[in-house]
Amino acid sequence: MFTSLARGFVPLVLTAVSLLAPAAGQAHASEVVLLPDALGALTVEDEVRDGYSPGAFPHWNSGLDPDDGCDTRGEVLVTEAVEAPAVGSGCAMSGGAWVSYYDGQKVTDPAALAIDFMVPLAEAWDSGARTWSAARREAYANDQGAEASLVAVTARSHRAKADQDPTNWLPAAQGQYCRYLSEWIATKLRWGLSVDKAELETLKTFADGPCEETVIVYTPVAP
Repeated sequence: MFTSLARGFVPLVLTAVSLLAPAAGQAHASEVVLLPDALGALTVEDEVRDGYSPGAFPHWNSGLDPDDGCDTRGEVLVTEAVEAPAVGSGCAMSGGAWVSYYDGQKVTDPAALAIDFMVPLAEAWDSGARTWSAARREAYANDQGAEASLVAVTARSHRAKADQDPTNWLPAAQGQYCRYLSEWIATKLRWGLSVDKAELETLKTFADGPCEETVIVYTPVAP
């Protein structure tokens, strides 16, 4: 679907996911690879949707700081603000601004933003999370240990993406394709999630062209 767009795309070299410190339970060192090489580390399997429910991934929990009055969603909003908001009781925010990199929109009302799972919950379930414990799925759905796992974007782009993988959806901002794909791959590698054949072929289209020099940094989460 996106092959023609890829041919006309201007390459960008980006660092995808960098961790400032390992999250609890992590024992692995960070991996640094070019995007084409990262594809070789992915496991290819058919997806299985049987039994999926969003409730299988408890979110939002109390976040990194249980005493700050914000849940994970609120903490991500504070972290991703390009202009820091004032945070009041109950994590009520005033002022502040955000830029949704999926569509390049600047937003000043936090209510107009959604926190997007880089790899949607349903896609994660299909790609291996169905076999995880409830605790691991909660950790996935509230992952602030990697910058790309949870992304503040416009509600419109969040709805457009839904639970689709890159075969069927890419950001409206074409200049962000390499960043998006690198963060998608990094999230799958971080959590040991598989890709299906169509998904891999889409990723190869960009790996063999505009995104071949994109760098991915990720830290696997211990099983």
